[in-house]
Amino acid sequence: MLRRHWLSLIPAALTAAVRGDQVMYVGGTITDVPEATEGYLETTDPQTVLFMSPKGSFKIPYRGITSLEYGQKAGRRVGVAIVITVWALFSKKRKHFLTVGYKDEKNVAQGVVLELPKGRPKSIITILEARSGKKCEYESEEARKHVHG
Repeated sequence: MLRRHWLSLIPAALTAAVRGDQVMYVGGTITDVPEATEGYLETTDPQTVLFMSPKGSFKIPYRGITSLEYGQKAGRRVGVAIVITVWALFSKKRKHFLTVGYKDEKNVAQGVVLELPKGRPKSIITILEARSGKKCEYESEEARKHVHG
């Protein structure tokens, strides 16, 4: 009974996987966009990647990216304080998290955790690696195989 009550406190947006082309801003240092906001990632600009949603947007300059991490949990290095692993454990769907550490246009360290849809990690990671010059680190060999086959 207590367990069921505790699970009911987890927002539905956090237990459902993103679908199609949507990406979820799970959380991070961006304050203009609420956590657990679904939107779209625009990667066609050669200078910045843009997250857009009706609730807000933010840009990440490719040249400012300092780290990329991919796996079933949020990355550890950027210091983004997000409790993902608790609710991810109760979800039956596989989650695909990309943690991006970067310096913004004012040279201030930032970090975001994005949940990617099932079929998009390889293309998004390939673009970010090519334009930033940084290699993605993987949480596990299983995560690497998911992206690179």
